[in-house]
Amino acid sequence: MSPERQRLTRMLFDEYIAMYASRDARLVDRFSENFSGFAGSSDKLIKSRSEWVDITRLDFAQVPGHIGIEMRDLFPQELGADVLAVTAFFHIHLPNPDPLFASETARLVLVFRQEGDDWRIAHSSISIPYGLARDGEVYPASRLQQRNQELQALVDERTQALAQANNQLQLLSNTDGLTGIANRRHFDQALAHEWARAQRAHGPVSLIMLDVDVFKHFNDHYGHLAGDACLKSLALTLAQTGGRRDGDVVARFGGEEFVVLLPGADAPAALEVAQHIQQAIQALALPHDGAPHGIVTVSFGVATMAPEREQLAEELVRRADRAMYRAKQGGRNRIEQAPEP
Repeated sequence: MSPERQRLTRMLFDEYIAMYASRDARLVDRFSENFSGFAGSSDKLIKSRSEWVDITRLDFAQVPGHIGIEMRDLFPQELGADVLAVTAFFHIHLPNPDPLFASETARLVLVFRQEGDDWRIAHSSISIPYGLARDGEVYPASRLQQRNQELQALVDERTQALAQANNQLQLLSNTDGLTGIANRRHFDQALAHEWARAQRAHGPVSLIMLDVDVFKHFNDHYGHLAGDACLKSLALTLAQTGGRRDGDVVARFGGEEFVVLLPGADAPAALEVAQHIQQAIQALALPHDGAPHGIVTVSFGVATMAPEREQLAEELVRRADRAMYRAKQGGRNRIEQAPEP
């Protein structure tokens, strides 16, 4: 599983956890029409989206306050080009804390399936070893039991996470802490690698540089927490629309600036990717009173080069940056393509 796919899987999972913990009713919109699963303390197999929507709403009604999720371990998997999965262990802290309940380990499996340009939840199975819930319950709050001795077997399973420690540490060092996509360090490494490969193969490499329009006004008007949430949403959209091929790198370049590295992509292909990203960001329709269109928009600079042996990778960045500056000067919410050398 490539680092890019790992980051995408983790972002989808984190988005689910955040919406579930905050009891966000919009979570039901993330479920696929082709859905199956089972609730933590139920003996009923769910075979349709509508049943799961009802269970989710019952869950939110039974426990309307924010739920704390204490993550213990998780493992992302790529099951196919359009199927991703996450298995996670965690503790649940309800608004009215119960030491026994919080000490138990919940196990969750989520399966995400790409449907068109979006990822939907096609399966959710959560196992909570507390006994069956009564009618009208999702959490068996009335039947909390002592920890089942069989859960001790999970200790052996957790040793698998230790074998992944080095890989996880490497991934963490290459990941932007706010958005979850690649950071500048990883981008610089990837650019140097792909630039050298393009020099050997005499092939093209393209770079899209994009910057959120009048983002300072967004932070001043809505606050920095809203600004962080905006950047996270944009990063997720970029990961879903801009890094679709193996080798593509979506990264946070700094502040409100992002880059998409497209090895092997010629100028028309890079422009098409930029247009696709622009459409996806506009479709988010994130409110921004200080922007000309009333929503969050982005200015793009696109550059393509087939590098000669003596040329440096910084030239590609410089060309994309200049094109992006022209897009800003031209009225923002625009795509400017640098002339090919």
